[in-house]
Amino acid sequence: MEEHAINWQALGWAAGWLPAVLALFWWGIRLSLAQTGGAWRRRGRSALILLGGAAVFVLALSALTRHDSHVDLTREKLYTPSPTALAVARGLRVPVSVTYFYQGQDPNARRARDMLLLMARENALLTITSIDPDKQPSLAATHGVKMYNAALIEVAERRVIVQGTDEAEFAIGIQRALRERQVQVCFVEGHNEYAIDNEEFHTHMDSGSSHSHDDAASKVIETTGHGIGRLRRTLESVGYDVQRLPLATVTQIPADCAVVIDANPRTTWLPGESLALKHYLEHGGAALLMFDLGFSLEPGLQELLDTLGVRMTQSVVADRLSHYGTDEEMVAVTGYDPHPITSHVAYSFYPGVRPLVLSTPTAGVSTTALIRSGNTSTTRAVAAVDRRDVTPAGSTPASDDTPQPRTLASASEGTLTAGGKAMRAVVVGDADFASNSFYPYMANSDLVLAMIRWLVREEGLAAVNPRVPVPPMVLLTESQLKAVYLLTALGLPLLATLGGVIVWWRRR
Repeated sequence: MEEHAINWQALGWAAGWLPAVLALFWWGIRLSLAQTGGAWRRRGRSALILLGGAAVFVLALSALTRHDSHVDLTREKLYTPSPTALAVARGLRVPVSVTYFYQGQDPNARRARDMLLLMARENALLTITSIDPDKQPSLAATHGVKMYNAALIEVAERRVIVQGTDEAEFAIGIQRALRERQVQVCFVEGHNEYAIDNEEFHTHMDSGSSHSHDDAASKVIETTGHGIGRLRRTLESVGYDVQRLPLATVTQIPADCAVVIDANPRTTWLPGESLALKHYLEHGGAALLMFDLGFSLEPGLQELLDTLGVRMTQSVVADRLSHYGTDEEMVAVTGYDPHPITSHVAYSFYPGVRPLVLSTPTAGVSTTALIRSGNTSTTRAVAAVDRRDVTPAGSTPASDDTPQPRTLASASEGTLTAGGKAMRAVVVGDADFASNSFYPYMANSDLVLAMIRWLVREEGLAAVNPRVPVPPMVLLTESQLKAVYLLTALGLPLLATLGGVIVWWRRR
């Protein structure tokens, strides 16, 4: 994460101003007041001294004002915009005007106004105007804004209104105003995928075993799928247009789709659907394919993944050291291979993830491992839900007890055909990590949004993500749970016993 930067040049001007004023004061008290000559000469000399001192003071004060510095000494950096908001301001290349209509009696609104002014210091192309509608009603009426705490962002002829007091939302609004095209995100439907209109935090499944997010999910009999509405809401808040894509009802994927997302299909695709995705990618499309445990790949879809150098095995990854809670199949990842997607992503975790086997892709395509599990990872074979298709050759379920890193996600880019347009694709062996249940926690949301930004070719923008409200929850790894247990169940009683022994010994 980028730290809150200090403007050392401005701080140097502030540090140099005080010695300059002290030197002026020292020179003033040592200046001889003895007057010689006539009255006019004495008066002129006194006036010259006063004017000279005043001029030096004004120049020093002007230099300090023109090189103002902001220092926030609070640990939480309450009075400083977030690093990503500052990065958005620094990255501006065209003039941006923000008019903030704030309620003067609201302390959060006053803080938001100050945050915008601090952002404007980072780039002269960002102009901030603050208006209190209660004190300046005519100005508010002129702009046509009839609500408090609303920022009117203008870039050329584009106007975006953002209501709130969070500088991250203002930064997102600036990015929306700068975007010259409408980015359309298309979610595939028709195979019992995660519902994009379901924003429930947790939904349960009726399965052949107890409710779980690991390989037991592959034995699902009937399910009300976990929603993915939180991801949809986030995409809409950053300015993307979310659409449904019933793939079985179209002959080809619309070219307007900047990216196609399929999140946890439970029934096998039809051959025509696989062909439509292939043609879409050949013409420069982008796809995020999150195929969870139990999903059987239609042969045409597997053939498409083969051209990307990706094969999905019918097994689940378990890591005895790097996992969350007590479930070894809730794999935690703390490091990533270098890639624009993972450059600013921290810890993430994947409940019931299937491994990918990478091979040489077709000519013109480059495929890299995006996410890997830890060195202690093993795999265990699981059964697929949909048995209507024959499992493709080479993907027979098999367990592997050899501890080694397993590829959990891959990123591909290039051309599938000679002379075709460049496509991008991300394949993940899990979809739970992006569902409502796990999306807000750790860096899961950052990772999903980074994938989509890369797919729509906006990886160059500062990664400003909206805050997702979540209930209070603490997620701990197995080792952390053991440490807490040892400290509370053994450490504290032993400490109390030791204290009693010391008191007894001193009183003996």
